[in-house]
Amino acid sequence: MSNVFPTRTGTETDVRLPFSFIMFAVLAFAASQLMLLGAIPSLSSGAFRLPFVWAAAHLALLGFALMTAMGAMYQLVPVAFLTPIWSERLGFWQFAITALGIVAFAASLAFTPNQAFLPGLLLLFGIVLFVWQMAMTLKQQKNKTIMTLFVATSLLFLLLTGAAGGLLAFHFFAATGANSHETVFGLHVLFGLCGWFTLLIIGFSYKMAPMFSLAHGFSLRPARYVYALYISGIAVAFASLFLRSHAWLAAGAALLMSGFIVFAWHIRAILQKRMKKTLDRPFRFSLSAIVIGLVLHVAAFVAIVVGSGRLLGIIVYLFIVGWILFSIVGYLFKIVPFLWWTHRYSEKVGQQNVPTLKQMMNERAVTVQCRLWLIALALAAVALAVASVPLLAVAQTLLAGLSVAFAGTILTVFRK
Repeated sequence: MSNVFPTRTGTETDVRLPFSFIMFAVLAFAASQLMLLGAIPSLSSGAFRLPFVWAAAHLALLGFALMTAMGAMYQLVPVAFLTPIWSERLGFWQFAITALGIVAFAASLAFTPNQAFLPGLLLLFGIVLFVWQMAMTLKQQKNKTIMTLFVATSLLFLLLTGAAGGLLAFHFFAATGANSHETVFGLHVLFGLCGWFTLLIIGFSYKMAPMFSLAHGFSLRPARYVYALYISGIAVAFASLFLRSHAWLAAGAALLMSGFIVFAWHIRAILQKRMKKTLDRPFRFSLSAIVIGLVLHVAAFVAIVVGSGRLLGIIVYLFIVGWILFSIVGYLFKIVPFLWWTHRYSEKVGQQNVPTLKQMMNERAVTVQCRLWLIALALAAVALAVASVPLLAVAQTLLAGLSVAFAGTILTVFRK
């Protein structure tokens, strides 16, 4: 294990902080997928912008993806950047505020969308506290790296995503902004999915992929081109929303696609330098999310070129599930057992019998879950493409069941 994960450096975070975020996140994930069972007819027809769907989507993206990202960063930033968290006390307060804000915001979206602005402000306050915490932590890093650039930029986009979301909620609250609503909605999606989540996952993939594959002797130089292309794509797509230019939007999509292609190629090049010949199932699942992300970037470019709004909506749904959520699921299967084993047993090795890291989680059950996740996504893609309510019901029921199984698998680790 010491070969895969860095040894203790004295910068580690109190393990209760990241685990608070992770436990909240897996429960929110299960709740979001169960909620979507009630929206199957609407989803199958391509109607994604409905209050109940908004609530479920934000519970998945905020309750699961955002909270997992926050918890993981509290643990990984000190390890990856060799600098302690600026204020752990602030971290616990930030968790409480953000968790309360997410629950209140999701409930408002589901039942009283025009009142979502006020709980949205509480959520935005939690996000601001997190960004401030990470900014002050990264400021202490002595030697900045390309990972620092990815993470710092993603944090800026997290703020912008929250600001755009707050403005959208204010439009409903004050019944104003009809002329700019579509533009702000486009910014919210662009900043959130591409600027925040994708840049963050790419940045930490450059740490996780070598760790989980024992790769050495690779170059990080291509990461600069990934960053330049992807940021350029976001900037051009941003401009297209104000220029209302289809050509500019297509150009932005082309740049985003190019950046992701270079990223996928670079990860493949890193893995070719690995010492670990057989990669375990959770990590391979995270790698499959990269392949899915690559396919969806290409598909998004094609959808924009041909002007298919319905196809683009389907791609956004698959992007959220197949790229963002699958990446997080795969990495959590790897991270949680190690963190809990380290916290619970690392100092007892040699003094008493302790479980091995592999015994912390049922590997066969994880393998089955990973395969079923991929099957469920494929079924959902087909169901959405042909607008089949029965097939989407099967896919979403499978996704909901898997989210509950996933939550159970993660939470069971804490009983070991």
